[in-house]
Amino acid sequence: MPVAPLLLAGAAWIGLVVGRRAGRPAGIDPEPVLWRMLMLALLFARLGFVWQWRGVYLNDPLSILDIRDGGWEPVVGVAAASLYGLSQVSRQAVLRRPVGAASVVTLTLWLAGQAALLAWPVDRREVLPGLSLPSLDGPVVTLSSYVGKPTVVNLWATWCPPCRREMPLLQQAQGQHADVNFVFVDQGETRDEVARYLASQGLTLGNVLLDAHKASGAAFDAPALPTTLFFDGRGHLVSTRVGSLSEATLAQRLTTIGAGGQVPPGGQAATK
Repeated sequence: MPVAPLLLAGAAWIGLVVGRRAGRPAGIDPEPVLWRMLMLALLFARLGFVWQWRGVYLNDPLSILDIRDGGWEPVVGVAAASLYGLSQVSRQAVLRRPVGAASVVTLTLWLAGQAALLAWPVDRREVLPGLSLPSLDGPVVTLSSYVGKPTVVNLWATWCPPCRREMPLLQQAQGQHADVNFVFVDQGETRDEVARYLASQGLTLGNVLLDAHKASGAAFDAPALPTTLFFDGRGHLVSTRVGSLSEATLAQRLTTIGAGGQVPPGGQAATK
């Protein structure tokens, strides 16, 4: 399961509990302020991400509303929530202790969790496994053979609506990023089913692998489809996205694995 959302939710819940207890001796209920801080943090984190990748979102403005793509800029959200919290405690001094305690605990736990994730030894991170799978074209391919270049592994199936929705985007990215291996591992379907679907949609994907027994899903502990895993050039897992990607979130994830040709902030997609 993705760790970052669980980390944020856990930190926010603990902060709320701490704030409630800190306000109890004085008969103060800080929850309305704390909930508004949380909502503002989410809103501005989204707006911050949209602004950073505005060149992409301008191509499809309605996609700004689709928060399922997982695009957030936490620093902007924290700043917005902090400013609102400061404005409230400056008006009502009695809120200073509970709001301050909740904010400090939430932020400390979240930052500590982020630091722990970043400090996790590279040699202990998940790596591309030595799993061998038949390709759509026939030859058997071992996933670890893709080590040497940044690699994106997409676990998908033809019956999965969000998988189908993101396929044209991933095909486009595969054509734009010759420096990245894009690998599409179908889960549990036959060669004929996959070939027929790709032909019907006019999709011409490279590196399509067939995993009839869903061994890759088990190896990567994928909770749902689509699951997209981003590996650096040494084959170490950098991030995982469960659910469909947007053009902006895909571009952002590609920057984390050292892909070239990414979309610069506020710019247009680079071409080769």
